[in-house]
Amino acid sequence: MACLTSAAVGLFGGTFDPVHHAHLRLAVEMRETLGLRELRLIPCHVPALRGAPGASPAQRRTMLELGIAGEPGLLVDDRELRRAGPSYTVETLAELRRELGPTVPLVWLLGLDAFAGLPRWQRWTELTAFAHLAVLARPGAALPQDAPLQSFIAAHRCEAAVALTRPSGGLWFQPASRLEISATAIRTAIAAGRSVRYWLPDAVEAFIRREGLYCPPAPSTRLETTCCN
Repeated sequence: MACLTSAAVGLFGGTFDPVHHAHLRLAVEMRETLGLRELRLIPCHVPALRGAPGASPAQRRTMLELGIAGEPGLLVDDRELRRAGPSYTVETLAELRRELGPTVPLVWLLGLDAFAGLPRWQRWTELTAFAHLAVLARPGAALPQDAPLQSFIAAHRCEAAVALTRPSGGLWFQPASRLEISATAIRTAIAAGRSVRYWLPDAVEAFIRREGLYCPPAPSTRLETTCCN
């Protein structure tokens, strides 16, 4: 796809536990390809459909800030970290729409796997009332076949260039490169004492080491006693 030029604001949510080069490369690529005026990385507070993150909200925000330092057009939006309870995308989009006004195009980026699970999201059919959905997928990837999603796709699918002339309501499948890096693999490697060099920015790795994140708890030195009757 040729680069577009728009006044749109991109929105990229996740736990970012920790943020790594696959997140950051994707953010830069989508900002350039879609011609976004800015792309906001939005760390969630309490994921509604998965376990709690290993790092605290403040630590994950700091890692994101370190990861995007000096990169124009990327910024951290910590509104979900400041909101109590589970993080629901529909609430975040409604809040952003109120703040940014009715005419700014908003684009929520999500992967194909997340899109396939969309019917489990809170008030998922309302998402396009506030923003466009750009589903990141490799060319030729199989699309979800369940009936609710097929109906949703049929109702909202359009070309990105057309969607970005409007504030919301569109859905398209956006080609995106993918680096095979996962936060799970990073956490596992750190816990096992293995190197995570080149998977994430040096500043983020240094922060993880400094904070002692993702390491297994130290064994207790407390003496155990057994009582016999």
